[in-house]
Amino acid sequence: MKTVYIVRHAKSSWDCEGIEDFDRPLKQRGIEDAHFISQNLAQKISKPDIIITSFAIRALHTAIIFAESLKFPVSHLFIKKSLYSFSDGYLAKTIMALDDAFDTAMVFSHEHGISAFVNKYGNKEIEIVPTSGVVGIKMDIPHWKNLKKGETFLTLFPKDLKKIKN
Repeated sequence: MKTVYIVRHAKSSWDCEGIEDFDRPLKQRGIEDAHFISQNLAQKISKPDIIITSFAIRALHTAIIFAESLKFPVSHLFIKKSLYSFSDGYLAKTIMALDDAFDTAMVFSHEHGISAFVNKYGNKEIEIVPTSGVVGIKMDIPHWKNLKKGETFLTLFPKDLKKIKN
């Protein structure tokens, strides 16, 4: 059994002019949502065996916030330039290449690849995974390279938690 948590980076800022897209920082609301979701997630799951993130600043910052909440050593984050892609192909390739010693993985990336991935490999239709959103999928496979459709057992989105909180 393998478990993957797919996380869309937190809300980013468009206020910084003249910087490359991959250098865009998080908005304050994004930082707050990432803390809110990751702290809630830490109450529901065990620390993942590996965390992999896109090298884009907004994804990396989100991954650091989650790692701290999950008590995962930030120094052990794997940064993958290929996850900056906006297709599910690189996401699937990254997961399929994981070492089988890891049973749980958490991957931080970008929309459109995320929603395409969770709909292809999960069994719950999700129109768009929102920023700071987490989707957990369990797959009855012994090897990551055998990636196939599994069970979507967790969806954790900021707006849903905020409704419960209020």
